[in-house]
Formats: sequence, structure tokens, C-alpha cells
Amino acid sequence: MAIARIRKNDTVIVIRGNDAGKTGTVLSVNPKKGTAIVGGVNRHKKAVRRTEKEAGGLIEREFPVRLSKLMPYDAESKRGTRVRTGEKEGKKARISVKSGKAL
Repeated sequence: MAIARIRKNDTVIVIRGNDAGKTGTVLSVNPKKGTAIVGGVNRHKKAVRRTEKEAGGLIEREFPVRLSKLMPYDAESKRGTRVRTGEKEGKKARISVKSGKAL
């Protein structure tokens, strides 16, 4: 099981692999497998059979990325950042280590 430092709708940056340096929004997270699906990252072509609802053929879609290869993206420094927990305005929040702002 992975630490919940990355959640759905977070902006993340890929730090390893073919897509290193790309940013995207997290579409879904699977903490048991330790993977996430990120929009615009790790896209591959997949052959799909035609059905009544949609046409078949080769479609391009996102495939899961290991959480260890992702970092939350800090818009101020334009780089990845580590996350710590703390309090912002009396509520528990995830805080960027680089900028000190809540994610």
C-alpha cells in the first residue's frame, strides 16, 4: 500500500521513465496497486473490438503509472515537490515543502 500523497484531481509531474518531465491531472488512483492514471501521460494504442455503442479500431488511452514515479507539481517553483501534513486555517491539509502553500 502506498502513502496517500497523491490524490484524484492533483496536478503531478512524472520524474522517471519515457514521459519524464510531463505534467498532468490525476484521473484516478489505485492505492492497493500503487498506481495512478494521469491525463496525457503514458498513452498507448489499444485495439478495441467494435460494439453497438462505439466503433472499434485502435484507440489511444492512458495507462497506469506507478505512484513512485509521480510527484505533486508546485506551480510556483514549476517543479515537483514533497508533501507534508500540517494545519492551514484550522484544518488538516497537505502542504508543499518547497513553497509552504496548501495543495
